[in-house]
Amino acid sequence: MYLLDTAINAALEAGKVILEIYKSDDFEVEIKGDNSPLTKADTASHNVIMSYLTETNIPVLSEEGKAMAYEERKDWSQLWIVDPIDGTKEFIKRNGEFTVNIALIENQKTLMGVIFVPVTGELYFSTKEMGSFKVTVDLDNFDIETLILNGNKLPLERKDKTFTIVASRSHMSAETENYVQEMRNIHGEVNLISKGSSLKLCMVAEGTADCYPRFAPTMEWDTAAGQAICEHTGFQIIDWVTKQDMLYNREELLNNWFLVK
Repeated sequence: MYLLDTAINAALEAGKVILEIYKSDDFEVEIKGDNSPLTKADTASHNVIMSYLTETNIPVLSEEGKAMAYEERKDWSQLWIVDPIDGTKEFIKRNGEFTVNIALIENQKTLMGVIFVPVTGELYFSTKEMGSFKVTVDLDNFDIETLILNGNKLPLERKDKTFTIVASRSHMSAETENYVQEMRNIHGEVNLISKGSSLKLCMVAEGTADCYPRFAPTMEWDTAAGQAICEHTGFQIIDWVTKQDMLYNREELLNNWFLVK
């Protein structure tokens, strides 16, 4: 439980510093080389998370960390994969749909996942042995062991049985729209929900969505924690090219298209 406790602590403490900046008027937005935005909250969150994860002596691959060549990491049997703020565009828009993502990978497969939603206090966590859980956190007063014990097992009970697809708020592609139409042809009525960040993966894991097609670019740190939480609930993340479960710490960190179901 030490590694899970550490990852949860890291995510929650990162959430605190993110919220301080989120509530201010000074994001200090920069544009990175790939045209994606970076705020001082991304950097602050990264530094907090690293202060916890480095204590585990497990290497860390973080979106905001230094670029690591495949030669440097190809022999890692275990690693943390971190996105200090997934959904920076949503952070800048102030719509609350951003998350802190921390995953533990072993032999390219998900071993543990932690996702925290700072604005709502929702915490998702999973291990291969325990399964996946959701709990709401009071950042001013929490105890990690109590949070873990009080987590609600996923998936949660669902009342609306209408086939529901969740898709990206910022990256809706023509291929995704075609997929939605295909599902309408099969299921008739279809609900389509747009969300930012790894919340889409969380929605499938908790049972509020039936699938998440992602036919647009993502990186390993965007999906690793969410994949853990989905897989440890019983869902699959299928690589659209290989038709197999998506693997991690690959030579190419850019994910292929995928389908969560």
